[in-house]
Amino acid sequence: MDARNSVGRTALDLAAYRGHPEVVRLLITAGADPEQQAGEHRESTPLCLAAAHGRTAVVGALIDAGVHLRAQGRMRWVPLILAATSGDQGHPQTVTLLLDRGADIDAVMKNRTSLEWAARFGQVQMVRQLLRRGATPTAKALTAAHEYTERHPESQRRNASIIDALRVARAATD
Repeated sequence: MDARNSVGRTALDLAAYRGHPEVVRLLITAGADPEQQAGEHRESTPLCLAAAHGRTAVVGALIDAGVHLRAQGRMRWVPLILAATSGDQGHPQTVTLLLDRGADIDAVMKNRTSLEWAARFGQVQMVRQLLRRGATPTAKALTAAHEYTERHPESQRRNASIIDALRVARAATD
């Protein structure tokens, strides 16, 4: 059931990546390991692949199958952080599902939380969403937002709203 093709991908791996929740359910029912190492180099998991690509229905199917919300591949990726930071503005619906189902909003990947990564990438709406959901507004997130502005001066106005949101949130927690 977990056989790999010529480039190292399994059927479950591909179904999660391509966004086919019905196929994911069928494969798991047939015995596929929902927490298998996935990707060409086994660097990921089906949950990480689905989260990174905003495949919300697949994420739900995997969680329903009992996949641990912090399932990580060899690269130690965190599904919530991938959902929050992939693409231009992350995948808000996938983030909502992960948080609703118990993902740790302050989980760390490569020494940063989802909020710190979103601030680092200038993702205004995601920063706001994470703050609304209770992310800890760390000094590191504020520093990341300032660094993004320095690297991308053309986005200064947009990024000012991230900095303001982080300052307000930090003041509320002091």
